[in-house]
Amino acid sequence: MTKLLTFLCSILLVYSAIAAEHKLDLNAFADTYFNKMVATQLPDATEKELEAYLALLTDDVGHSHLPWVVDDSRTPTGKEDMRKGMMFYLGAHSEYNAQLLNVFTFNHSAIAIRYKNYAKGIHPQNNQAIEYSQTMMEVLEIENGKVAVIRKYHE
Repeated sequence: MTKLLTFLCSILLVYSAIAAEHKLDLNAFADTYFNKMVATQLPDATEKELEAYLALLTDDVGHSHLPWVVDDSRTPTGKEDMRKGMMFYLGAHSEYNAQLLNVFTFNHSAIAIRYKNYAKGIHPQNNQAIEYSQTMMEVLEIENGKVAVIRKYHE
């Protein structure tokens, strides 16, 4: 009986150690996400920066950016759809900067990132000059160490 109890305790300790080792540091992930997202908005951004950002997302990522994109449903082509949309705007800014204001973490499944950004450039669809500054919040749902849903809000 003692051997069985020792064996079960050993298995429990090993499982606990493995689980603790695989817990994602959400604050570190938030910093990585923010930095890679900002890199995609810079005037000299390339596909390299875009792919580094997209590597943080699940293949079926859901995304909303109100009021323009309202459906954040996860679909098999979620990451590919984001790639196409982001490629269209890649390099549109002549100036861009962002300042991380707050990071909030929830359990091991969600992050809220609040930041202020400034952008200036030419809109690729209508060739009109754009310039804006805004405070944004992105709520990220995390699944298996990757972003599964992104919800963007303007303050």
